[in-house]
Amino acid sequence: MALHLTWVFIFGILGNAVSFMVSLAPLPAFYQIYKKKTSEGFQSIPYVVSLFSAMLWIYYALLKKDAMFLITINTFCIFIQTFYIVTYFYYGPKKEKIVTVKLMLLFNVFGFGVVFLSTFFLNPSIRLIVLGYICMAFSLAVFAAPLAIVRKVIKTKSVEFMPFTLSVFLTLGAVMWFFYGLFLKDMNIAVPNILGFIFGVLQMILYAVYRNHPKKTVEESNPKLQLSDQSIVIDATKLDTNVCSDAHVFVLHPVHSNNKGRDDAFNKV
Repeated sequence: MALHLTWVFIFGILGNAVSFMVSLAPLPAFYQIYKKKTSEGFQSIPYVVSLFSAMLWIYYALLKKDAMFLITINTFCIFIQTFYIVTYFYYGPKKEKIVTVKLMLLFNVFGFGVVFLSTFFLNPSIRLIVLGYICMAFSLAVFAAPLAIVRKVIKTKSVEFMPFTLSVFLTLGAVMWFFYGLFLKDMNIAVPNILGFIFGVLQMILYAVYRNHPKKTVEESNPKLQLSDQSIVIDATKLDTNVCSDAHVFVLHPVHSNNKGRDDAFNKV
């Protein structure tokens, strides 16, 4: 029993450390926003989704009572994602401010409100099971987001929008949170990170294949969600995360239009 708790503690600490670093990845991008006094070219949805994910996982962890490390990382994710959203809102054009408010109302007010009210009056044991499935389903959906950037890399044969270092940290985060969930005997935490690990490895393979390939110009709209060059962290557990993230912290990324240059690095659990 003591050994079991030791492994939970070790992977909880490692997961928090990796997710913490991924959650801070967007800071350079927001420094550029501060310098330019405009958030034009960025999108707020990655940060709104990361905040929503963190709220879900804290709700789940509070009911579970033995998932302290989900609470610590997602509390930080709520703080940092709120900072990103407020900064984005302050420097954003009026149209983008309106979009951000709508997204906040959709995800963080209406979405979380529906989840909370629909589970609050259930039997505590059933509530935990239902909420666990909701968190797992949301994390799986977020971890599937890299398909957009993977498609872009294959189509353009360029890794410009998929930094290798971030892919490595996201993959490491998925491994840490998988083992944390495994030793905690919580498949709601462990299972989504299997997908996070697979996509992380896929991104690193694509990077190895296309890193020296000549750039190819392709006119296409930017993907709405990305789990590379963001972020979040996290995504967090979605460093996953970023999805900060959730216990997996997932990490999502701000999107630049191609004529504005390279996407700046931004979870699930």
